[in-house]
Amino acid sequence: MKFHLRVARPVSDIDRATRMYTEGLNFEVLYRFQNHAGFDGTIVGQIGGGYHIEFTRSRNHFVKPTPTPEDLLVFYVPSEPEWLTVCSKMRVAGFQEVKSYNPYWDQRARTFLDQDAYRVVLHRGIWA
Repeated sequence: MKFHLRVARPVSDIDRATRMYTEGLNFEVLYRFQNHAGFDGTIVGQIGGGYHIEFTRSRNHFVKPTPTPEDLLVFYVPSEPEWLTVCSKMRVAGFQEVKSYNPYWDQRARTFLDQDAYRVVLHRGIWA
C-alpha cells in the first residue's frame, strides 16, 4: 500500500508562506481554495511528489500557529552543490537560519525558521 502525505498548517499569512516555500524549496502551487467551509488555503509541493504542504487560515476564528522546536519538516538533499543552493535560496526567500534544538541536526544539516516559527531542516545527503 502506498500513501501520499499532506502536512496541514495554520499560518498567519498564506501568501507569505506560499512565497517562502515556493521560492526556498522550489515548490509549485498545486492548488488554492477560498472560503472552503470558512477556510482559505494553498497547497504547495513538487508536481508528482509523494507529499505536499497545506497552508490554511480560518475566516471565522484565528488559529495561532504554535510549533515547538521539535516540529520539523526534514528534507534530504542528495548532493553538496544542491544542498548549498537550496540553503542559499531559503535565506533569500526569507527563512531565518537557526541553531537546531536537537544538536544531531547541526552535524549534517541546517535548520530554518519560517514566518510562524515552523522549522525546516535541510539535511546534506540521502536518507538511509
